[in-house]
Amino acid sequence: MKKFLKALFYVIAAAYPILVFTLLVVLKVDTKVVSLCMIALAAAFFLSATGNKKTGENGEKKKLDWKTLLRSALFLGAGLFCFITGKEFFLKLYSVVISATFLVVFAYTLFFGPNIIFRFATLADKKIIGSSYEKQVETYGKKVTIVWCCFFVLNGTTATITTFADKIFGLSPEKAREIWAIYNGGISYALMGILFVVEFIIRKLVDRKMIKAYPISKFKADSRKDDYILCYDEIWSKKEYKTWKDFLIDTAKMRKFIESNPADEYILHCEDYWYFLCTFVALLQCKKAAYLTQNITESFMNDIRMPGMEFITDQKANGSKSILDIIENAEVPAEDYYRTSPEINGEETRIFLFTSGSTGKPKAVPQRMKEFEEDNAFIISKWAKEITSRKLVTTVSQHHIYGFLYGISLPFTLGTPFRRHRVEFPEEFEKMTDEKYVLIATPAFLKRTVEVEDKLDMKDIWIFSSGGAVSPELAVQCGKLFNFFPLEVYGSTETSGIAYRQQNKDGLLWTPFDNAKLWLGDDGCLRIISPYIKDPAGFATADLAEFQEDGRFILKGRSDSIVKIEEKRISMTEVENRLLETGLIEDVKVVALTSDVRQYLAAALVLNAKGQEKFKDTEKFLINRYFHDFLMKYFENVVIPKKWRFMDKLPVDVQGKKHKLEIMALFDKE
Repeated sequence: MKKFLKALFYVIAAAYPILVFTLLVVLKVDTKVVSLCMIALAAAFFLSATGNKKTGENGEKKKLDWKTLLRSALFLGAGLFCFITGKEFFLKLYSVVISATFLVVFAYTLFFGPNIIFRFATLADKKIIGSSYEKQVETYGKKVTIVWCCFFVLNGTTATITTFADKIFGLSPEKAREIWAIYNGGISYALMGILFVVEFIIRKLVDRKMIKAYPISKFKADSRKDDYILCYDEIWSKKEYKTWKDFLIDTAKMRKFIESNPADEYILHCEDYWYFLCTFVALLQCKKAAYLTQNITESFMNDIRMPGMEFITDQKANGSKSILDIIENAEVPAEDYYRTSPEINGEETRIFLFTSGSTGKPKAVPQRMKEFEEDNAFIISKWAKEITSRKLVTTVSQHHIYGFLYGISLPFTLGTPFRRHRVEFPEEFEKMTDEKYVLIATPAFLKRTVEVEDKLDMKDIWIFSSGGAVSPELAVQCGKLFNFFPLEVYGSTETSGIAYRQQNKDGLLWTPFDNAKLWLGDDGCLRIISPYIKDPAGFATADLAEFQEDGRFILKGRSDSIVKIEEKRISMTEVENRLLETGLIEDVKVVALTSDVRQYLAAALVLNAKGQEKFKDTEKFLINRYFHDFLMKYFENVVIPKKWRFMDKLPVDVQGKKHKLEIMALFDKE
């Protein structure tokens, strides 16, 4: 009986204007009789919604059907007012109230989100929440919600006019009833149907254009079409591509090899980005631990390689297995094998990146795809359009967190074609005028580029930079060379991304990532809590900072750059910045040294063209004296470096970070 009443309720609710018109005009039923019928129906619907049976088949408590209760209340109100007053317009106001109710509900979600269309979308597809395209869906849902609000305003206004058409236009009651029924029982539903159809068509078009993100831990064999291009060689127009099908096959080849190997831990080094991607994914699919290293010298390998570890690379190295041989020489696996994508649990992945500890010895930092992909999701939410509208090229090794996140994980997730080999020489950019590119770079590489290039004709380039701060001078030079100021990302191996800036807009101020909480510790150093940091207490950096009122901050050097000499606290970063102010220095590193009797500072410098010209044929002790006297304007004598070295360039790693221990060793040579 309840099911029958519920079905009847929805039929009457949908056909309400037609029923009222039929009863009043066609059958000429008295208004009060119609109102009594309304009251009776409302009572039946109310009882149906509030029956005694409040538990489901499994004994769980059932929720009240609030929609039925609301409509019952509307029916009851309309019937009672009509019966008491004898005025039929109370019967007609039902349509007005419905539009007003929907308007209030939809508008409320615009101000107190998420918007209602987004809520409906997430109910239909629970994968939207937490996905990299969540923001896109929410933005589209907001636009659709606004459109429906406008419709309810127009529909409610028209329904009100038709309710009082006899008084407004001087029509006969019968004609006014006819107009009311035609609009509210026909035209209104037709307009609503047209709006549904149009929105459905637009949604499909938007869905096609919507960026489809498939992270490494969530992709399936059918996530993209077989001919989808993932990778290119040298430049895009060369048309040497690797497709999605190639990826499935080459990954399957590596997976077959790994499955036949008893090792649980693998050291992975691969200069070829394509081979790296296929091998890395295969390792995760086989639930193996992956140790990513750029350094494959014999001494380094002896430091990190433990018994039972397998070493795979595309380079010639002792004790290694060749990725090149495996992928290029192995037979293509059966189709049902390579079209199977074993599940990758992002929380259970074991990935290790290496960073130097305080002693300079390698330190393995454990990571998971879960945090990597959360980092990517934020970048995608901010700059997905810029990344997907270009082809990707990187100057950064994929064995470091920045290079891996932006050179491997991000382009794979977004389906942005990436260059198979990283750019090693600035001159390679001269060829890259055929397409729009997004460049993943470091300050060191950008510096090299502005030194050898006057103007590059690259089309609408977009540049990410990390691995150190871009100096204001370098930012301006990049603006002139590329017509783009680098978008800098501040982070570390332990924290992943923390903040960003673009100096033509932000100056030296860093804007924290939306999902990161930053504050200063008692030592003046940054403390961070973010989804990328596994420790709920967060991570303590060694970076000194100063916050602004708007939440942005300025980096003021590292705490380990602070030394105490003769009871005076000295910032080596500040000394470096003062030396740069001379306008004669291209690069500088100040270090603290200790003799048998005292601690003192030493400076390694690289002169720029102006400095080289100024000190041409000048004795070294006079050059030393020049910089000594310059620093005396700002510091006491105890702060002035006691030793100086002038070099063609400072020793740096592939990320552009200065090798502190190597620089300190320079001063052992007298």
